[in-house]
Amino acid sequence: MSQILSKNITFVGAGSMAEAIIRGLISEAGMQPEQLVAVNRSNEARLQELNKQYGIRYAAGVAGRNDAVASADIVVLAFKPSDAAQGLLDLKPILRKEQLLVSVIAGLSIDMMEAILGGTGWAIVRTMPNTSSTIGLGATGLSFSRGVSDAQRQLGEEMFRSVGIVSIVEESLMETIVGLSGCGPAYIYYMMEAMIEGGMSGGLTYEEAKRLTVQTVMGAARMVELSGEEPAELRRKVTSPNGATHAAIETMDHCGFTDTVSKAIRRATERSAEMGAAISASIASHTK
Repeated sequence: MSQILSKNITFVGAGSMAEAIIRGLISEAGMQPEQLVAVNRSNEARLQELNKQYGIRYAAGVAGRNDAVASADIVVLAFKPSDAAQGLLDLKPILRKEQLLVSVIAGLSIDMMEAILGGTGWAIVRTMPNTSSTIGLGATGLSFSRGVSDAQRQLGEEMFRSVGIVSIVEESLMETIVGLSGCGPAYIYYMMEAMIEGGMSGGLTYEEAKRLTVQTVMGAARMVELSGEEPAELRRKVTSPNGATHAAIETMDHCGFTDTVSKAIRRATERSAEMGAAISASIASHTK
């Protein structure tokens, strides 16, 4: 039996990423709704919404929130980066080192979390999911603190395999995960916007251009997955010399398409590190 099926999980924060994980744990991992509890600072209506949609429990008052966190086997830290320092400080008296802490907070490093919590020895999984986790097609980067046991490592992997694939990396690479797959869906959506615009400029209606674009993107991604071939090879197969695709690729190359995408990923990576530095500064001010 999967380890996670015997655990109780409390989500601190009830945004879209918390919801994606909740949906995956129930529909894919087979957890029972009553094993999951959501808490947040003030938005009880959002907690009621999750309760109605998935049947999970929730706690709205301070005492109820504290009990839900203290009694959990796994605590998912899913609040906003701007609330990270104060949020962890508020949880510090309640958390236990026997618990597994799972962070989905962008930019918040394991060292920062340990600094707030008062030292090493905490079992922490730092993650970077993306929004496709909402439909079970996520890509999540995972890094582990030294305090994570083999069993807890397996729990962390099980959680995020329920909403897609996982990539286990050294924490130093987590910002690259942010730049590549964390932000990645937005790059594809942006490309799709341009494709739809291109189709409309050629006379198609918006609806037809969108329908063709969506199917083209899904088909291309599925082709890479099912064929096992490299994207470059598949591209070559549909790019006849002096043909229409060849003319399009030449135009993209002339406009610096590959370099632009690469630079965008690097900039997103840098920005994630900048946000982490801002969180670190906030932590320093809160812990003085």
